[in-house]
Amino acid sequence: MSKTSSLAGRRIAVTRAREQASELSTKLTALGAEVVELPLIRVSKEISLEMLADVMLDLGSYDWLVFTSANGVRYFFEEFRRVFDDIRSLGLMRIAVVGEGTAREITALHLKIECQPKTATAEALADALIATGSLDSAKMLVITGNLNRDEMVKKLEEARAIVDRLQVYKTESTDLSAEPAAADFRAKGADAILFASSSAVQSFVDQAKALKLDAKAVRPLAGSIGPQTTETMKQLGVPVDFSAKTPSLDALVDATVKALGKAR
Repeated sequence: MSKTSSLAGRRIAVTRAREQASELSTKLTALGAEVVELPLIRVSKEISLEMLADVMLDLGSYDWLVFTSANGVRYFFEEFRRVFDDIRSLGLMRIAVVGEGTAREITALHLKIECQPKTATAEALADALIATGSLDSAKMLVITGNLNRDEMVKKLEEARAIVDRLQVYKTESTDLSAEPAAADFRAKGADAILFASSSAVQSFVDQAKALKLDAKAVRPLAGSIGPQTTETMKQLGVPVDFSAKTPSLDALVDATVKALGKAR
C-alpha cells in the first residue's frame, strides 16, 4: 500500500476545536482516511482589558515573551497589532515557545525564537529557560489560556524570575448532543479517535452519553498526542491504545498509521 493511501478505508474521529481541526483532518484525508470531526472543545479570545492595558504600557520592560500554544500567539498579536503599528514595539525581549505549531506561528511573523525545548511540554520549556542562565531577576510575560497549569510559572519563579501572566483565550467544552457528526459517530463508530489536548479528553468523558456507541458500531482505538494528554486519559479512565512519539500533529498521524496498520 502506498503512503498516500495508508489510511484508506479507515474512519478516524478528530476531537480538536472546530477552528483547529482542519490541519489534522487534512493530513489524515491525504492518507485516504474518512474523517469524522467531533469538536469537543471551543477556543475563543478572552482578555482582561485592564491587564492588557498594563502589559502593553510596560511591554518594553520584559526580557522574555513566552508562548505555550499557537492560540496564544494568534490572540496576543491580534491585540498587539491593534495597539501598535510597528513590530519593533516589542523591544528587545526574547521569545520562547512550546511545540512546532506555536513555533510556526512565531516564524510566520518573521520573529526569532530563542528558546524551544525538544520535548513539547510547558515543564520542559521552563527547564530550557532556566538552562539559559538568564532568569535571575528577569521579567517574563507568559501568554496563557484559562486552563494553563501553574507548574511552569512556579519553576520560573523558583529560578528568581519575575513572571506576569496574560490570559488571551479560553477553552470550553462544547455540547455535541445535537450534532449530526455525533449521531454518525454513535451509529458507525470509528477505527480511531484522536485526542490532542487534555481539555478534549475531559469533554469526551463529560459527554459520554451523547457519544455512546451503538451495539454494532466500530469501537475505536484511542490515540494521544503527548504526555500531558496521556496522563489525563489515564486519570479519567480513557484507554490509551497508542500515542505520538513527540507531541506534534505529524507524529500523531504517524502513530495512527502504525496502530491501524497493526489492527488490520
